[in-house]
This record gives sequence, structure tokens and C-alpha cells, in this order.
Amino acid sequence: MEKEDWTQIQKDIAPILKLGGVGVIPTDTLYGIVGSALDKKTVERVYQLRKRELSKPMIILIPSLSDLKKFGIILSSSQKKILGEVWPAKVSVIFECKLKKWEYLHRGQKTLAFRFPADEELVSLLKKVGPLVAPSANLSGKKPAETYLEAKKYFGEDVDFYVDCGKLKSKPSTLVEFGKDGKLKILREGAVRIAKMPKIG
Repeated sequence: MEKEDWTQIQKDIAPILKLGGVGVIPTDTLYGIVGSALDKKTVERVYQLRKRELSKPMIILIPSLSDLKKFGIILSSSQKKILGEVWPAKVSVIFECKLKKWEYLHRGQKTLAFRFPADEELVSLLKKVGPLVAPSANLSGKKPAETYLEAKKYFGEDVDFYVDCGKLKSKPSTLVEFGKDGKLKILREGAVRIAKMPKIG
């Protein structure tokens, strides 16, 4: 996608997302169905559209490390150093999040997974609209959409917009969490090869 095209697309979709809208966009991995993580009604709408199991939290895209503070997550200096070497990347990191305020996101699991993408266009959008829930654009248990038309077969006119970026094919993000020893522990190997990730326990 040309930069000028993305600039115009952002102008079109950012106001919709800020007002609680839901749409399908290319993420740093696959097409995602996205909505504001800070809007409870929007998050519930994404669950309904995907027919997602209500007890399963969704990954949240953030535009910077400091955005974790919005969710009450305070990092130690060693965690900041490790994350500074891992992010931005196709790596989702699970953190403890016990605040009742965010129960609609952690679904009683009291943990949340965040990803700070390396994709500049996506980060630019996130800076404008704030953190987004971004599960893959498909019904629960079905094949993730590789094109916006495949996503449209799942959601039809029930979402507010679609962004076409051709065919996207990627493994899901690598999923990690901090172990008790302070090092990152691999829960799911994905788009990022573990051998290239620093400080992995």
C-alpha cells in the first residue's frame, strides 16, 4: 500500500474507531477485526462478531511501551530492558492485570496480552486512535482471512469498514510471558524465530 493511500485511509477510519466503531484492517501479521480496547461496548461487539468464546481474552495492539501504564501495568527496569530488545516485533507478551476496571478485557483470567508492532503504518494509526483489540478476522475456529474479501464472507455488512491491502499470509505472533526468574518464557512459537529473540529463558 502506498504511503499516501494509507494517510487517506487513516483519515477515513480513525474517527470511526475513536467513536467505538469496528473494522477489518491489515495488522502486522494477518487481517484483524479491530476496535478500541478502551471501550467496553466495542470489545463486546468484537466478541459477538467473531463468535469468540467469552472467557478468552484478546491480544491488544499498542503504539508504545508506555501505553502499558494505561492498563495498570508497571514494568521493572529489567522488564523494560528486555522488552526494549524484543519490541517492536510480531511478539505478544502476557502480563498480569488484576484490575476490575479491565475485567471486560481479561475476562476473569487476570492477564492480558499486548503487542507493540514494528509496522510503521499500523503504529501511526494506533497513535491516533489508542490501543486496539485485534483478533484475526475470522469466526472462532475458522480459517483466518488472508484477504479483505475473505473477511467480508465472515462479517458482511456487520462491521463498519474494510481496508484492502491485498493478500496477507503470516504465522500468528510469537506468544511469551515473564517467568518467575524474570526471563521471557515461550508459550507459542510463531512469526518470530525464538533463536533471534534476546534474553529468552
